[in-house]
Amino acid sequence: MIRILLADDHAIVRAGLHALLDSSVAESDSGEDIEVIGEVATAEEAVAFCSTTSVDLVLMDLRFGPGKSGADATAAVRDLPKPPNVLVVTNYDTDADILGAIEAGACGYILKDTPPSELLAAVRSAAAGESVLSPSVASRLMTRVRKPDTTLSAREIEVLRLVADGHSNREIGKRLFLSETTVKSHLVHIYAKLGVKSRTSAVARARERGAI
Repeated sequence: MIRILLADDHAIVRAGLHALLDSSVAESDSGEDIEVIGEVATAEEAVAFCSTTSVDLVLMDLRFGPGKSGADATAAVRDLPKPPNVLVVTNYDTDADILGAIEAGACGYILKDTPPSELLAAVRSAAAGESVLSPSVASRLMTRVRKPDTTLSAREIEVLRLVADGHSNREIGKRLFLSETTVKSHLVHIYAKLGVKSRTSAVARARERGAI
């Protein structure tokens, strides 16, 4: 039996996933192999639930509004004494989102427009601890491997996201515990990789590429 927790701030998404998983049980030749044992609407609730209840797999959204993110919850859940596996199920496929989730310990990352049959296969694979990626996500990761000189690093993405939010170099340094000189160095590398000469152009180009 695969014991599943649904973590998403949209009730209609949780209901859809629940119905899909229930239908797979009804149609399965192997019997009832999946059970949804809980639903939560915040990252904090996901961590609290897994801290007190035996869960095999969390289907985790990435963005919950105010409070912790899905990546934060994933990291906290994976730090538990008997951690469940985490499969990210989201609408977001930027480099920053993908890298953040994987670095936090998610074993899979799929998009919400994944066909039902593929989602069900991903659930079973992720529950077994196997790596599962949507084709577009796998393509992005392969691009990072094949073109490391033109692909932004995780730290560079962090810096650029803060630039996009309107923060100065000094403010970025304080938030990331970096010196202003280091922030400027990151920006130089970002400009070179993106082929731009300004902060505004860097943000625009990164958004075009889906990096932020």
